[in-house]
Amino acid sequence: MVANKIDIITLGCSKNLVDSERLIKQLELNGFEVAHDAETLTGEIAVVNTCGFIGDAKEESINMILELCERKKSGQLGKLFVMGCLSERYLNELSNEIPEVDGYFGKFNWNELLDVLGKTYHTDKSRSRRITTPSHYAYLKISEGCDRLCFHNGGACCHRRCAYCAIPIITGKHVSRPIEDILDEVRELVACGVKEFQMIAQELTYYGLDLYKERRIAQLVSDIADIPGVKWLRLHYAYPTQFPMELLDVMREKQNVCKYLDIALQHISDSVLSSMHRNVTAKETYDLITTIREKVPGIHLRTTLMVGHPGETDDDFEQLIEFVKWAKFERMGAFAYSEEEGTYSGDNYEDDVPDDVKQNRLSKLMRIQQRISSEIQERKKGCVLPVIIDRIEGEYYVGRTEFDSPDVDPEVLISCHDNQNVAIGEFYNAHIDSSDDFDLYAHIVE
Repeated sequence: MVANKIDIITLGCSKNLVDSERLIKQLELNGFEVAHDAETLTGEIAVVNTCGFIGDAKEESINMILELCERKKSGQLGKLFVMGCLSERYLNELSNEIPEVDGYFGKFNWNELLDVLGKTYHTDKSRSRRITTPSHYAYLKISEGCDRLCFHNGGACCHRRCAYCAIPIITGKHVSRPIEDILDEVRELVACGVKEFQMIAQELTYYGLDLYKERRIAQLVSDIADIPGVKWLRLHYAYPTQFPMELLDVMREKQNVCKYLDIALQHISDSVLSSMHRNVTAKETYDLITTIREKVPGIHLRTTLMVGHPGETDDDFEQLIEFVKWAKFERMGAFAYSEEEGTYSGDNYEDDVPDDVKQNRLSKLMRIQQRISSEIQERKKGCVLPVIIDRIEGEYYVGRTEFDSPDVDPEVLISCHDNQNVAIGEFYNAHIDSSDDFDLYAHIVE
């Protein structure tokens, strides 16, 4: 064990990563050496930032906690702390079942860990985070929580959570950060060398409703795009109901706003959408996709779909298949429904779609998407696209286009042998030579 050193392990989504980065900075300001997601843990203290979204994520978090408890038992670790979504949701259960942990903290009180360590929380905004991603890009969290609260003429008109989702149970209601606070953070990160921003929120298109009583996402995106040094800004986790169409105008007009939108649609069958409490119809969804593509030519859409929600019939699934074939999403993920305690679906619906049916539907859906992705990537052959270089891997420089988010989307592979003097974190024009089902192969051109 290395004295005065802390290992941080982050599980789950990029929103958790931002929390870890803020904790890391606070610990460093208090004199600790901090390692993040290190292959070998050597610190005398470990902190696990957990995920509690679905069953697999909860299992991964618990297994990590138990593994570190064993390290502590064998004398390889001094203290162990747990924070994040899992401990926010199951604090009492975890405390009773895994008492070896020295302290549990939720998603919103992790800064209290500093008190336990006898340290002070620093409030200087100019030193808010230590970026753990490659230094040229960062995640920008603009809000917390999720409650589907809509406003018409200044009054609330509906308040209804998605039936299957545990996130509102964990995070509570939607809470937007003030615009100036976000802009200050962007300026700080640009001064540190960040060029590309992944804007994230559970409900990105709801931004501002709680603070300003109207959606302000279009204004926020425009204001960030106007900050010198912001080269790319990419938007994640939009919601289709009452989509703010003015955002599309900003995306079309601002050259540094990537023509990319991550919008979770989940399903297309009216009966399934209704049972999911999605507050949107099939027709509205088709119309929205058509409008987005018309207003922002060349946009790449990423979505997430669910199969096997309680009550999903063969006909419902066939509607989903036809929708995917029609929409031709450039990027798409899918998952099978898993029952979550405390959710409307978990408490009120029978999980009546057999597991083998769920998996067969999921496999069929992803096979169709694989063909669509392959066709889309093939059409890029011969194009010259701006690419940012993320890393070197084997014999390739690995980069991304504006249509690709880190870790989840296809990449551009550029031979190290045929392209000299390429620098990580810089932009280059890349001629696309070939493709496979997902990735592109290219060479640098002037």
